[in-house]
Amino acid sequence: MRKVFLIATALFWLAIAALGVRALTHPPASAPASAERLIGLAEMARHHSPGDCWLAIDGAVYDLSVYLPQHPAEPAVLAAWCGKEASAAYRTKNKGRPHSAYADRQLPTYRIGRLAAR
Repeated sequence: MRKVFLIATALFWLAIAALGVRALTHPPASAPASAERLIGLAEMARHHSPGDCWLAIDGAVYDLSVYLPQHPAEPAVLAAWCGKEASAAYRTKNKGRPHSAYADRQLPTYRIGRLAAR
């Protein structure tokens, strides 16, 4: 019985060593540098209503359709930017004041892609 135990233990550690060597010699395939969806200005412009509101901020595209009714300001303030590039409006709230850190943390929740280069 002891002999079986020693053989099984040796085989176990050989298998572990083989897996380690394989991991070192065959690294996992890396994902493409940018698997994120590219969205052009024309596609984004089609989403220009309060019920279907996409906008771009600093090169990222966000679908804020669901968030629009929850926005602290009147929905019309945000709806004016639907389908458009809105980086400056986001940074200044059109009043020279930046959005809060809370808003910055929420924004990634609505990210759907990256604005394609023009």
